[in-house]
Amino acid sequence: MNNDFKRFFLAGIIQGSKKGRNLHNQDYRKKIRFLLTKYFPQAEIIDPVKVHPNSAEYASTKGKRVFHRSIEQAKGCDCFIAYLPTASMGTAIEMWECKNKRIPIWTISPLKENWSVKFLSSTVFKNMKEFEKFISTRP
Repeated sequence: MNNDFKRFFLAGIIQGSKKGRNLHNQDYRKKIRFLLTKYFPQAEIIDPVKVHPNSAEYASTKGKRVFHRSIEQAKGCDCFIAYLPTASMGTAIEMWECKNKRIPIWTISPLKENWSVKFLSSTVFKNMKEFEKFISTRP
């Protein structure tokens, strides 16, 4: 197991292209947190949705503050993980910032031709099973 990663940032689709305050299902976060805890037991996992589960309901000022804070937290991680079954502008911004800081970006997505996925990710996994195989076999 690789102990180089002490802090993971868990990103992924939240609102995507949904209208209003509707959100995509966030169950993927539990699965990724479980896997990270299993293979990186000492690591800190930063999951903005766990801290702010109702952020779509926030007033504009608070929402803006949380959005910018999440970007700063992402830039402070050792490894950024993105779950993108569909495109997400917020995650793409976080990925851009992490790429500029040379932080590894592990993306779980079937969108291998999406430019954000293709050009910003260090490694792309087509599904959760492939992601688990990768982290379970890391030295």
